[in-house]
Amino acid sequence: MSYTRFDAVEEAFARPPVKAVPPAPATSDYFGCYVFNRKTMRKYLSSDTRQKVYESIEQGVTLNRDVAEQVAAGMKRWAMDMGATHYTHWFQPLTGGTAEKHDSFAEPYGKGESLEEFTGKLLCQQEPDASSFPSGGLRNTFEARGYTAWDPSSPAFIMGDTLCIPTVFISYTGEALDYKAPLLKSEAAIAKATSEVLKYFGIENEFVYSFLGWEQEYFLVDASLYAMRPDIIMAERTLVGHNSARNQQLEDHYFGCIPGRVLEFMKDLEFECYKLGIPIKTRHNEVAPNQFEIAPVYEQANLAIDHNLELMAVMKTVAEKHGFKVLLHEKPFAGINGSGKHCNWSIGTADIGLLSPGKTEMENLRFLTFTANILKAVYDNNALLKASVMTASNSHRLGANEAPPAIISSFLGTQVSSAFEELLNTNDMVRIGGKSSYSLGIPQVPELLIDNTDRNRTSPFAFTGNRFEFRAVGSSANCSSAVTVLNTIVANQLMRFKDAVDSRIADGASVVQALLDETRETYRACRDICFDGNGYSDEWKEEAKRRGLDCETSAPLCYDAFLSENTVRTYEAVGVMNEVELKARTEINWEIYSKKIEIEARVLADLTANHILPVSTRYQSILLDNVSKMKEIFTEEKEFQQVAAGEIQIIKDIAMHTSEARAQAVAMEEECDRINALDCEREKAVQFHDIVVPYLESIREHLDALEMIVDDDMWPLPKYRELLFIR
Repeated sequence: MSYTRFDAVEEAFARPPVKAVPPAPATSDYFGCYVFNRKTMRKYLSSDTRQKVYESIEQGVTLNRDVAEQVAAGMKRWAMDMGATHYTHWFQPLTGGTAEKHDSFAEPYGKGESLEEFTGKLLCQQEPDASSFPSGGLRNTFEARGYTAWDPSSPAFIMGDTLCIPTVFISYTGEALDYKAPLLKSEAAIAKATSEVLKYFGIENEFVYSFLGWEQEYFLVDASLYAMRPDIIMAERTLVGHNSARNQQLEDHYFGCIPGRVLEFMKDLEFECYKLGIPIKTRHNEVAPNQFEIAPVYEQANLAIDHNLELMAVMKTVAEKHGFKVLLHEKPFAGINGSGKHCNWSIGTADIGLLSPGKTEMENLRFLTFTANILKAVYDNNALLKASVMTASNSHRLGANEAPPAIISSFLGTQVSSAFEELLNTNDMVRIGGKSSYSLGIPQVPELLIDNTDRNRTSPFAFTGNRFEFRAVGSSANCSSAVTVLNTIVANQLMRFKDAVDSRIADGASVVQALLDETRETYRACRDICFDGNGYSDEWKEEAKRRGLDCETSAPLCYDAFLSENTVRTYEAVGVMNEVELKARTEINWEIYSKKIEIEARVLADLTANHILPVSTRYQSILLDNVSKMKEIFTEEKEFQQVAAGEIQIIKDIAMHTSEARAQAVAMEEECDRINALDCEREKAVQFHDIVVPYLESIREHLDALEMIVDDDMWPLPKYRELLFIR
C-alpha cells in the first residue's frame, strides 16, 4: 500500500511526547567554543601575532604572509584539537546561499605515510571552480579559475568535522563573484566617509562600523507532511492549497505559548548557535500559525551577516532532528503573513552610536546631521534600495498588506519629525526630547519609560530610537545585498555633504553654522521620503506617486535601478563596484528570477496533470455513477432533477475546473518553452512575470476550488489545516 497523506498526518500526530531533559549548562561555559575567537587565539597564537590580527579586524590593516603562516599553524592545532579533519573556504556566491569545498588536513608523503598540513598560503587563498556559479557574463563557461581570499574580520569556525574559513570570492580578472567582497568595500567606504564628517564634531582617529541586528522569521512544518508536498520540496512554497477556515484571524498565535516540540527545537538551535558564537537573544511565536522568529543582539554588520548564514544552515539540520522542516521562503502559504528578515541597521564607533539623540546641543546636531544624510541617501536611491531586496519569492510579500509595502518610505516618529521641522524654521540649535515616563495609575505597576518614537509596522525603513529598521528584507535573503546598498548610498551622500559643508566654511561660515545650514537643506531636499501614516492605504500609493517615489512592483523592472546612471556613478564614486560588476549582477538577478518562476510553472503543471486532475476525475466518475443509479430510481424527470441537481452541478463544476486547469497548464508550459528561447535575460524575466505568473495564479484558483469539492479522503496533498496546525 502506498504512503498516503493520511499516513503522514497520523505519523505527525503520533510523535512521542517531549521528554524532560536535565538542566542546560550555563551559556558562558560553552559560548563560542567552535569559533577561533580572541579567547582561543590567546591559547594558540603568540601575543605579537594576536595583536596583528586584532589590528586587521579593528582597523582593516592587511596581514602579511608571515603572520598568516603563524595564524594558520595555530588555527590548525586548535581545529584538530576540536576533532576537525578537514578545512574549507566558506564563501557566498551569487546563488544566495553559501558554498564550500572540503580539503583534508592529511597530506600524503613518502611511502604510504601522511602528515597534517595547513599553511598560510592555504589559509589566505584557494582556487574553487568559478565557471559553475552565476557570473552574469563575467566568466565564460570554459573559464573556470576563480579565487577565494581569507576575511580575517570574520572568525573561522567549526561545523561538524570541518574548519570553515570565511572568504571573499573573486574572478580571475578581479571582479567580485560574491556578496562579501562588495560588502567589505562598502564597509570601508562608509567608515571613511563617516570619519570625515565626525571630524567636524571633534571626533578623530575613531574607526567607524555599520552595525546590524537581524530578525529571522521562519515557518516549521512536520517533516512527514513536507515529504508529501512536491511544491514545497521543489519550489519552497505551496503552489496550491485552499486557505484553512482558521488561520491567523484570531490573533492568538502571535507571542503565544510556544508549542512543546517547537520549544525543544528552539533550545537545541540556541545551543548550537551559542557554540558558534551567534549571540541569539530572542525567540517567539510570530503572527501566522507555525511561524516563529529568532533574533540576536547587535553586531558589526559583516559578522552579523555571516552569523545569519550560519544560522540558516544550522536551523535546517536541527529541525530535522525534531521531525520538522524549516521554510525560509517569504510566502510559503497564501492568505497568511509571510516571513521577513528585518535588518536593524546603524552606524557608529565602538563607543558612540551616531543615530541616538544626545544630551548636548552638539550631540543632537550630530544626530540630526547623520539622520538627515541617511534620509537623503534613501530618498535619492529609493528604487535601488527596493531592488536590493526584490526577489521572485519576496515579491509575494512586499505590498501584500503586510509589513512592508513595496514603496520605500521612512517613518521618523513625532519627536524626531518635530525636531527636523523646527530646524527648517530656525538658525539655532534644535532640542530633541528624551524618554518620558508614564504612570498607569496602578500602584503595583512601575512607571513606564516612553521612547522618543513609536513604531510603524507599515514603514519599510523606520527609525526606531537608535537605528533604522529596514523591514523589506526577505527571510531567505543574504542581508549583504541590502546592507551593501545602504552603506554605499550613505557613504556617497556623506561625501557630498562634506564637500557642501567645506564650501560653506570656505565662504566664511563657522563649522557649527555650516553644519546647521547644510543639514537643514539636506532634510528639506528629502522630506518626501518621510511618511508616518498607513503605508497600506490606497491614498498613500497615490501620494507616493506625486512625491516621485518609485512605485514599481514588477521584480524584473525593479532591477533596472542597478543600471541607472545615478547608481553606477554612486558605486564607482565610493569604490564598491564598477559598471561591469553591476551589469553582471543585474543579469544574474533577471536569470534567477526567470529560473524560479519556471521551476514553479513546471512543478504546478506536474501537480495539475499527475496529482490533482486524476483524483478529481476519479471523484467525478463516482458522482456520475451515483447520478446514473439515481436516474434508475427516480424515473420521473422532475423528481430526478429535484434530487440530483446538486450533484449534477458539482459534476459540471469539476468538469469546468479540470478543463480550465488542464488547458492552462499546457499553455503555461508552452509559454515557458517560448520564453526560454529568447536571448535577452531582461526580456525573459519580464515575460515570465507578465505572462507566466498570471497562469500560476489562475491555475491555482481552479485547483483550490477542486480541493473544496473533491472528497477529503481522496485528496492527495496535505492541506493547510494539516500543515499549519500539527503539533
